[in-house]
Amino acid sequence: MRVYVETAARGSLSAAALQTGMSRAMASRYLASIEQWAGARLMQRSTRRLSLTAAGQRMLSLCREMLAVSTQVDRLAAESEDEPQGQLRITASGIFSQTQLAPAVMDFLARYSKASVDLQALDRTVNLIDERIDLAIRITAELDPNLIARRLGTCRSVICAAPAYLREREVPKQARDLASHNCLSYAYFGQSLWQLMHQGEMVAVPVHGNFSTNDTATLMCAALAGGGIVMLPTFAIAEELRTGRLVQLLSDHDVADMGIHAVYTSRQHQSALMRTMIDFLAQRFNGGVKPNPI
Repeated sequence: MRVYVETAARGSLSAAALQTGMSRAMASRYLASIEQWAGARLMQRSTRRLSLTAAGQRMLSLCREMLAVSTQVDRLAAESEDEPQGQLRITASGIFSQTQLAPAVMDFLARYSKASVDLQALDRTVNLIDERIDLAIRITAELDPNLIARRLGTCRSVICAAPAYLREREVPKQARDLASHNCLSYAYFGQSLWQLMHQGEMVAVPVHGNFSTNDTATLMCAALAGGGIVMLPTFAIAEELRTGRLVQLLSDHDVADMGIHAVYTSRQHQSALMRTMIDFLAQRFNGGVKPNPI
C-alpha cells in the first residue's frame, strides 16, 4: 500500500521505489500484487507517467486510510513506553535545516535515545499526507487554513547588500530609494513588494530586479557576488554581517517579522513523540532563531 500511495503521488514507479528504499523491480512486484488483490487495474501506464483509473482513485483513498491506521497502531505501542520513541519525518527549508533545525534535532535525540528523525530539507511546499510527513517547520506570514499550526518563534530579516554592489551606486537612505536598485528576491513571495515598518507605520515598497530564486542560500550567494540588494533572515547571514561581507541597509526600517510554525495535519492523532518534539522546538525558538553557530 505504501508503494502504491507513493507511486500515485509521484506519478513514477522509479521515484516511488527510491522513496521507499527498494529496487524498481521490487516496487513493480508490489504494485502488481495490490492490483491482483483489488481484482482491477488501478493504474494506466504510459511511457511518460502513470495515471490512476477510477478504481485506482478509490483504492488510493482506502490505502491512505489503512496506512493511517497502521501508523496509529505503531504510535500506540510507542506511547505505552515512558520515554517518547519512534521515528518522526520532518521537513523544513534547506537553510533552516542546516543552520537551525539539524543542531536542534541532535540535541533532542541526545535527550531521547529511543527516537529517530528523518529530516527532509526541501525548498518547496510539501503535501504532508502524500509524502508521509509528520511535521513541517515553515517560516511564513500566511498559513494554509487546512492545516494545524503552532507558532514556535519569530524570524527576523534585514535588507542588505555586498560592498562591491554599493561601491558603484548610491546607498539607499529611504525605502523609496530601493526602486532605483536591483533587488534580488524570492521566487515564491514578496517578489515585487517588500513590507517595511518605519516609525510605527507599514510601508509597502515596490521593488524590481533581474534575479529570483526559491532558495535562501542561493539568494545570499547572489548578494555576496555583488548582484544586488536582498532581504534575508538574520539567522542565515549573521556571520556575513559581522565580517562586513554584507552590509545592512535602512537600519531605521524594520522588515515585517515572519512566524516560525510547526505545521501538522491532526491534533487528534498526534503521537507523544511529536508533541514532545514540538514542545522542545517551541522552547528552543521562543526568543527567535539564533545566528548560525557554525
